[in-house]
Amino acid sequence: MNWRPGKNGAVIFGTTTVVAVMIGLVSYSPTLYQLFCAATGYGGTVQRANAATAPAKMIDRSVTVRFDANVAAGLDWDFAPERRQITGKFGEPIQTYYTATNNSDKTVVAHAVFNVTPYQAAPYFFKIECFCFTDEKLKPGESAKMPLVLYVDGQMAKDPTTASLNSVTLSYTFYKQVNPSAETIANARDLGEGSREKAAELSENFEAATYANDAPRK
Repeated sequence: MNWRPGKNGAVIFGTTTVVAVMIGLVSYSPTLYQLFCAATGYGGTVQRANAATAPAKMIDRSVTVRFDANVAAGLDWDFAPERRQITGKFGEPIQTYYTATNNSDKTVVAHAVFNVTPYQAAPYFFKIECFCFTDEKLKPGESAKMPLVLYVDGQMAKDPTTASLNSVTLSYTFYKQVNPSAETIANARDLGEGSREKAAELSENFEAATYANDAPRK
């Protein structure tokens, strides 16, 4: 194949420019950035899927789930897991909580994304829909205790590519909605009240929780 520097160079330059502009735009805006990550998996963020399931049969082998919490620059919230790690059996539902507090004097709307590492473990990680991928708001000084239920599918222990893994890390990052409109604030989910409702729902019928995997196996 003959190399034509003029034509090929223009194509390469154009492609590189488009990619650079896209990354620049989403990096400039936290909201665009987290949506970009959620849609593409860029930066390790797990992509969304609609596969819902119930826990598979529990197997007699332990797995440790570690919990991480982060807030992006500009968000004056405290955000942390109630427990740093929990060890249970493969296929065993695990319940824990994350807490968030708005330290500012204004109602703040934020949006969380998450990732699972090691990345090859993501197809075996199932959790309930909780406070991710939606606009959430906290009033000035308000706190929320967000319930989370999850399990790690026992098939991970049988897959040759993941059989040696005995721990998984779930990491959340909250991004602030910059200058949200009155409509955005009004429509955002009340994180405190919504979390209390979810906790009550789980306490009444824990076994009926619906789980989803956001990185389905191919």
